[in-house]
Amino acid sequence: MNLKMPHTKNMFRENIKLGQEVAVVLKKDQRTGKRTVGNVRAILTSAPFHTRGIKVMLHTRQVGRVQEILS
Repeated sequence: MNLKMPHTKNMFRENIKLGQEVAVVLKKDQRTGKRTVGNVRAILTSAPFHTRGIKVMLHTRQVGRVQEILS
């Protein structure tokens, strides 16, 4: 039986860098899970770990939680 570990890189602040391309879920899209792609302008979560993903501001000034690191 091959069990995959959940993708958790997005839950650790140390893995998120300024300018990095990420996919986030905006607050308004939480129910649908729709993702928005952009580059990190600022890291808003001060804790080193967050179970729902690190909160960031994109260069478009949209705020959301990182679901996937794309670059």
